[in-house]
Formats: sequence, C-alpha cells, structure tokens
Amino acid sequence: MTTIRMPADEAEARAVQDELRRRVVLDEPGPPPGTGLVTGVDVAYDDERDVVAAAAVVLDAATLAVVAEATAVGRVAFPYVPGLLAFREIPTVLAALESLTSDPGLVVCDGYGRAHPRRFGLAAHLGVLTGLPVMGVAKNPFTFSYEQPGTRRGDSSPLMADNGEDVGRALRTQDGVKPVFVSVGHRVGLANACAHTLRLARDYRLPESTRRADALCRRALREATGKR
Repeated sequence: MTTIRMPADEAEARAVQDELRRRVVLDEPGPPPGTGLVTGVDVAYDDERDVVAAAAVVLDAATLAVVAEATAVGRVAFPYVPGLLAFREIPTVLAALESLTSDPGLVVCDGYGRAHPRRFGLAAHLGVLTGLPVMGVAKNPFTFSYEQPGTRRGDSSPLMADNGEDVGRALRTQDGVKPVFVSVGHRVGLANACAHTLRLARDYRLPESTRRADALCRRALREATGKR
C-alpha cells in the first residue's frame, strides 16, 4: 500500500503539502480523451461516527461502461480544516484504488487540483502519491472567481485566483446548465482535462465517473453504518 504521512496538526499538514507540491508534474498532456480507462473516486462521511467510505469506479473511456469498482471504509483521521480536506480522504481513497482489479488509468476526483489555496488539492495530492494522471472536477469554484462561460456545451472561462493566476476552467458540460470547475492535478494538461470532462459528461452536468463513484460510496457508507 502507498505510504501515507499523516500529519499531527494543521501546521504539519501544510508542511506536507509544501513538500509534496514540489513533486507535481504539470508538463505532461495525459492520455487522449476517449481512450483507455478512466476512474472516478469519491467519498461519503458519517460525521457522527467519524466514518468515511470511498469508492473507485473504472470506466471504459470510449463507452463509459463500468469495467471494475471497489470501495473502502475507514475512520476519519484528521479534523475538518478548509484547504486540508485531502488528509481526511486520502487513506480511504488509496485503499479503494488499491482494491481495484483493473488499472485505474486516468483518475478523476470530485474536487480540486491546482484550484486550491496552496495549489495542492486532492487531485494533486493523490497524483503525487500514486504516480497516476489525476484531474479534479468540482461542483463549485471554492475561493476562486470566474466570468460566466457561454451557454452552450463546451463553452469555458478561466478560473482565477486573487493574484491573477489562472488555476482552472469553468466548463459548461450541458447547454444552459451550471458549469463545473476543472483543474489539473498531476500528469495531465488543462485542455486535455476539459476534453476528458466533456467526454465523461455525455448526458449530465457531472462526469459519469463522478456520478457512479458518488452513488457507490454512499451505498458503502449506508452498509457500513446501517443507516438508510
């Protein structure tokens, strides 16, 4: 299993982020859209019991058919701190990925990569630890700003930090629906990440990889806690 350095407090967590961020690879385009395998990962929490469930769902990138899936359930090992959420999720997400019977291919997180206050969100963190190409597709822009993209599927606009840095894209995946927010994590380029997102969001606002991983981790959490 991938070695995980779990910090003792917030200061150590930020130091770990600073150390690992130097290993992020941003000059690779990543696999061509519609080829190979794409894996969605997502987590669900039961805060009352400090339980977290993670799911990894592998899809055929061309057909979006499910190739393999796996879940893992663990204890929440780090408090809720904005900007440090990866430390709550990484151990269980890694366990789900390592339980897969298939190579993950490109990994798509329900979250952020470069679009993060320290430029090291879950997608970047997971990519560095696994060596896999990883990108993030989030439902909201977090702390960043953007101009509304055009109304048609495929329209996009830059996701901007306060200092003017371009950290991702607001991407319209369906005509007239709210955009999603794409950022690179590791070993994949932004244009390619947007193209993958559009291929994966064939019928809905969110990528099929995210939709399936979300449903699976929620089911795993219900089964683990007995909640309905």
